[in-house]
Amino acid sequence: SGCSSLVSLYFFFIPTASTNPKAALKSKIVAEFRPQSLIDELLLYKRSEDQIELKEKQLSTMRVDVCSTETLKCLKGK
Repeated sequence: SGCSSLVSLYFFFIPTASTNPKAALKSKIVAEFRPQSLIDELLLYKRSEDQIELKEKQLSTMRVDVCSTETLKCLKGK
């Protein structure tokens, strides 16, 4: 029928991964994508951000003599 020939003509012009190197690269990236490693990296980043925020809050509540080298040495360890 006329409709099936139109559909086959349409698909004839769609570049496939084998004829289009850009499409092949995209297919490879999608095939090799591992969401768990991304999730793990994001969780590590979030934990790091949380630690920084906690330390900033702790420091803001402390009264520190910044001229005291002994106090600064103690803070450096925290």
